[in-house]
Amino acid sequence: MRASFASAVLLLVLVTDPLGNIPLFVGLLRQVDPARRRPIIIRELLFATGILLFFMLFGQRLLALMHLTDTAMGIAGGVILFLIALKMVFPHPDGGTGYRVHGEPFLVPLAVPFIAGPSAIATVLLLVSRDPGRMLEWMAALAIAMAVSAAVLGFAERISEFLGEQVTLAFERLMGLILTAMAVQMLLGGIRTFVLGLRAGA
Repeated sequence: MRASFASAVLLLVLVTDPLGNIPLFVGLLRQVDPARRRPIIIRELLFATGILLFFMLFGQRLLALMHLTDTAMGIAGGVILFLIALKMVFPHPDGGTGYRVHGEPFLVPLAVPFIAGPSAIATVLLLVSRDPGRMLEWMAALAIAMAVSAAVLGFAERISEFLGEQVTLAFERLMGLILTAMAVQMLLGGIRTFVLGLRAGA
């Protein structure tokens, strides 16, 4: 299944999850000087973009080195995205991040794994493995997704205060539902390719 540019942008926005990251960023940056918060967010976004760009450019070589096929990536990517989507739809009751940061966060956990997490890395690998000839399109899609994250997270505190916890949670669950459907479609596509390959080899 060929992914369109718009669907790639949407998928990358969903897996980097800027709205879902709002309470996490606000909570972890609360102890930091307000004047430093926005520069930290920009720095962490640049780190995350660099990491995802690395996997986008060199992920194919890593897959070849590990002898992983596009079909395997399609199925694995679908499973990972489905698990991430379930967490978005059914968040942990205590809402904890699992990370304790003293002082100014650096790379972990804001850039990794909150933005450039396993689902985002799997997504960029999958996009490139399915259609490596459209690398410039995937890079542009990543740039737009990161710009969306920058716009949302740059005003995380204001958005959090304006929307409130309940509305933010509702948006998070809605995005989780959309991501669930995309994950199932990705998984079915991988299984279909696998079955067709078995029939062709029979």
